[in-house]
Formats: sequence, structure tokens, C-alpha cells
Amino acid sequence: MTKTILLVEDDTSIATVIEAAMADEGYDVTRCPTLAERDRLLAPGRFDIMLTDVRLADGDGLEGLDAIAKSHPDMPVIVLSALNTLDTAVRASDANAFEYFPKPFDLDELVRAVKHAFDSKAGEGEAGEEPQDGLPLVGRSPAMQSVYRMITRVLRNDLTVLVLGESGTGKELVAEAIHQLGHRKTGPFVAVNAAAIPGELIESELFGHEKGAFTGAVGQAIGKFEQANGGTLFLDEIGDMPPDAQTRLLRALQSGRIRRVGGRQEIAVDVRIIAATNRDLMPMIREGRFREDLFYRLNVVPIQLPPLRERAEDIEPLIRHFLGQAAAEGLPARTADTSAIAELSGYPWRGNVRELRNAIFRLALMAREDRIDVRTVREILGETQEIAGTGQVAGFEEALALWLNETGPSDGTLYHSALSAFERPLFEHALRRTGGNQLRAARLLGINRNTLRKKLAELAIDPEQFASRA
Repeated sequence: MTKTILLVEDDTSIATVIEAAMADEGYDVTRCPTLAERDRLLAPGRFDIMLTDVRLADGDGLEGLDAIAKSHPDMPVIVLSALNTLDTAVRASDANAFEYFPKPFDLDELVRAVKHAFDSKAGEGEAGEEPQDGLPLVGRSPAMQSVYRMITRVLRNDLTVLVLGESGTGKELVAEAIHQLGHRKTGPFVAVNAAAIPGELIESELFGHEKGAFTGAVGQAIGKFEQANGGTLFLDEIGDMPPDAQTRLLRALQSGRIRRVGGRQEIAVDVRIIAATNRDLMPMIREGRFREDLFYRLNVVPIQLPPLRERAEDIEPLIRHFLGQAAAEGLPARTADTSAIAELSGYPWRGNVRELRNAIFRLALMAREDRIDVRTVREILGETQEIAGTGQVAGFEEALALWLNETGPSDGTLYHSALSAFERPLFEHALRRTGGNQLRAARLLGINRNTLRKKLAELAIDPEQFASRA
């Protein structure tokens, strides 16, 4: 039986490539470039699946998808978009899209998604409200696209989320986005940092206490679980939680009930748990410092946040975002020219997005001109950043010199041996940074896709091991 696809795309070259790929898989594709033509073709209800762009000549491709989901409940819709923001991903999810692909996308991944869609039904449910302005996450890099897609998958359920990432990558912002855009957004969002609370007080902080429960407990106190009832509880730096508190937390997650310190009565709580850590919990589990059963209770949906060095293409929009944020908070309105952006993009940012934000606010405060240039950046940020950047280059050169002195062969194969030694981590880095997407990895490396595939075969690198699971 023929499987039919409606492709709504006004870019002829993209539409031709997609149609050819789908035809190779045995699908019958009908192309149309406008919303009006889409609605006319859908009227008879004869398509199995629809692929649609967002930006079309006569409007927004997401318009009307909620109505289409009701009139064609068995027709999955896959959204393709060059507007690669969290807002677009959330709007696609709100419009009941089966899958969302930011452009440029990997054609093989799209084919796999279409195959999956033919074996599934589009999710039912009402479309959500329009997302609020001021979404907390900024960036359109492939790494952030994976984060956005994971966020959209947990907005309409209460699955526990574990956000992983280095300090300063924005773990609390992810938690805020899930709460702000999810079905609990009318409830409270309560955050607690396990690393900032003395070990002997953390149970009282989480579960509350009764009067007289311990020295200094002069009255009853409501804990974070009760404060977050009906909303979201964000447990930051969960890896720093003491063992006794881990045990009580596990019991609360399993039962949905808590007991105040010094109390006898169990209290039912309805909270969505989002935890975060910058630690590698697996070694801590092996060393007995973190409960394995608690880890699996928290790690239902892991979201890995990339460090800023792996999403360098996001630095420019982040700079502009933080300059706007600084002006909104009363600092002078500034802009950054291309030389300043290039300079800032070359810094290592070991403190990640948090460090970048602080640097931009400092620039906004101290710059003598409204337009920030490279000279201003160097004058205000000083030598610290320059030394850090130089240290990175020196470290690479030092590593290369060490390899040559200690490992480098002396049999006339030095050149090819050195290339081989440094090609593997280079190609692996490109695949890791692009989530295993070979097309984007080739672009990042500045080579064509055929060359990339040839090199991967030569180096015995399997790109699937780097594939994003988002």
C-alpha cells in the first residue's frame, strides 16, 4: 500500500532533496509551497504524514496545526525550521508536532523520523498557550537544539529530570524553562541549592520542622517540598547532599509524602522534581557517596548541557542578549562591534555562560563609548582573559611537543603518524559537538561530507556513538 507524504516547503532545492530521499524509501510525496495550498490538499484527508517548514511565503507553517491535529488525528506532523530557537521548538510541541528538526538537518535522521512516524500516532491533547516572552535560554547551536528538543518532551508530563553540566552552563535556567513552559506553570517554582546548606540543616530545609525538633527550632517551619506543592521543586547541586538526606529524599520521591523533622504526621505533596549537578555521579556511587537507587530515581530524563566552548556559535547572540539585559537593569545601553565579538569569541570562558554574562555586564558598566570594540574589551577585561586564551594555545603546543619528544617515530613516518594522532580527536570532537550529524560535522571541519566519511572509515570511527538521543 502506498504511503503518502504532504511536503509543505517553499524552498525548491530543499523540497527536491527531501522528495528524492523519500521516494527512495518508497513514499509518494506531494509538494506544496503555501498554507493555502496545504489546506486545500488536506481537505480530502488523504495523506499519511505531513512535513512542514515554519517560514512560508504566505505565513507561519505552525498556524492551524492544532486544528489539523484534531481533523487528522492519525497524521503525524514533522516540523522543519531555520528559526532554531527554544521558542520555535516549544511552539512546534504546542502545535502537536510529532518531531521537530532545526535546519540544517541530517537527511538520514529525517528519513528515520518519517519511518518512526508511520509506525506511531501523533499525540493527542489540546494545544498549549502561546509561550511567554523572555525565555531563559539563548542559542541556536546543534548542542542547544538537542537541549530544546528534550525540554519539549517533558513539558506535559511530570517525569523527573536530571540536568547535567559544568558550573555556569545554565542548569537552573533549564529548570525554569521546563516549569515556565510546562503544565505546572501556574504553580510555584522553588529552588534549593544543596551545596549552600549546612548538612545538619538540609533535612529541615527540604521537609520543614516542628517546634522544638532541635535546638533553635522555636516554631514550626514549612520546608521546600510543601512550598513547592502544585509546582516544581528544583534541587540544585544534588551531588553535595549528605547521605542521610539522600535516604529521606528517596523515600519522599517514592511515596509522594514527607514528614517534617520532629513530626509524626506524613504529609502528601504534589511536586515535579528537577535535579541538577555539575558532578559525575557514577564515581560517587562506586565510592558509596551517592545512593545508586536515588540516582536512578532522579535520572529518568537526563538533559546534558554543553559547556560554552562546545557552542562557540552561540557566543554572539549571548553577547547581544546580555547587553540588552544589562540595559533593562539600568546599565548604559551598549552595542558590540564585530571586532569585540570576535575577541570575546576567542576567550576560553571556563566559567561558561555565567562568566560571559558577568563580563558583558562589566563591559556595559565601564565602557566609555556606547559602541564596544576590541580595544575596550582588552582594556576592561584586562590580561586575565588574554592569559587564559594564550594558555590554551600554549597547552596545545606543549602537548604536541611532548608527543613528538616521547612518542613521535623516527623511521620516516613522523608526518603521517602525527596527522593520525591528531586527526582522531579532531574528528571525534566535531562529531561530539554536532551530536553525530555528519553534514554539520563536515561543515565545522571545512571539508565535504564524502571526505568526512572516508576519514571516519580510515580511522574506524563510528559516528553513531556520538548521535544525539534527544
